[in-house]
Amino acid sequence: MPGVVSAGVRTAGGEKEGEAKMAYRPRFETRDGGMLLGGMPVERLARRVGSTPFFAYDRSALSGRVALLRAELPEDLELSYAVKANPMPALVQHLSRIVDSLDVASGAEMKLALDTPLRPGAISFAGPAKSNAELSQAVAAGVIIELESSTEADRVVRIGDETGVRPQVAIRVNPDFEVKGSGMRMGGGPQQFGVDAEDVPSLIARLERSDVDLLGFHVFAGSQNLHTEIILDAQRKTVDLLLALVDHTASGVTYLNLGGGLGIPYYDNDDPLDLHAVGGNLEDLLRTRIRPRLPSARVVLELGRYIVGECGVYVTRVVDRKVSRGKTFLVVDGGMHHQMAASGNFGQVIRRNYPIAVAGRLDAEDVEPVQVVGCLCTPLDLLGNGVLLPRAEVDDLIVLFQAGAYGLTASPTAFLSHPAPQEVLV
Repeated sequence: MPGVVSAGVRTAGGEKEGEAKMAYRPRFETRDGGMLLGGMPVERLARRVGSTPFFAYDRSALSGRVALLRAELPEDLELSYAVKANPMPALVQHLSRIVDSLDVASGAEMKLALDTPLRPGAISFAGPAKSNAELSQAVAAGVIIELESSTEADRVVRIGDETGVRPQVAIRVNPDFEVKGSGMRMGGGPQQFGVDAEDVPSLIARLERSDVDLLGFHVFAGSQNLHTEIILDAQRKTVDLLLALVDHTASGVTYLNLGGGLGIPYYDNDDPLDLHAVGGNLEDLLRTRIRPRLPSARVVLELGRYIVGECGVYVTRVVDRKVSRGKTFLVVDGGMHHQMAASGNFGQVIRRNYPIAVAGRLDAEDVEPVQVVGCLCTPLDLLGNGVLLPRAEVDDLIVLFQAGAYGLTASPTAFLSHPAPQEVLV
């Protein structure tokens, strides 16, 4: 009978000598000790894909994640998917039918979003260094351009005048506060992202004298934050800042993007975010602060990793098993060129293991400490350091969890010219 596995993945060396620690692992269905994806055993899925390594994203898990967000967040808060987290076309098409909008960060992502059923006005385009060609495409399409600087604003105004199409714009604001505890800080202090909050009023005045449609504002202060109270405080400060900027507009605004930054657990001792508290805080901000001022404005929460991160896995096959001076190495056909973050080379100060398992032996009791290493000629290619796994042999499948976001497209796939992995939505 199918079951659900939510047990942790053990790693060698806890607080005491030899103690096993438990790492967070998301819930997936199991059958007879093996893991299921999309209702299919991983071993069978590997045959369907035809080769390893590969990324697999669970369609039902994605739908369930969005349903969870809908249940916990205010009904009149729009949910936007940040395509940069995972731009796999089939995944974006699936999500486009169950979220309200898409946020893109390049011309290629914009094209992908425009191919979905969503209307262009439900697509926002953020990020520094947008080219003139990308801006021209966005103006022509009717995509919301989130302006990152005054010079970018000038270019958009010029493109609008040249094409005779009125640009749809919002100002991305670099806030005058910092959000601590974020994996990457993207607001506060000097930033390449957005217009400094103190400079926004003068830019508003310039834009309102130009032939553009200034819809509103966007703040994205940080990513991958698991500290609930910090997120709640940041949301309050964001709303206060944006409503203060509304006072500088002649006709009010119709669009507020509050950003996102909600984190997911990856490592030992990571606790999942309290989504219920986040939803309650946003409900209070909408009812007491935003709606009295802007009763019909679109208010958007922009999430990427939080939607897709836990819904994907990376599957790689053991090619060799060797013992070197007392340590057992499982050498796999994948590696950091596909999953750079899992190797610890994507911004980690101290390397920690992602959740990892042997696909067909999730319920095995006997385990051994192993090094799971990739196929690249570098000691940096380490996917599991001292992890306690059931004995794995050549041809067994190793599964890395939390692989739905910032996996393939955030990794150096061309390094050493190994083949690119496949991606499947199941």
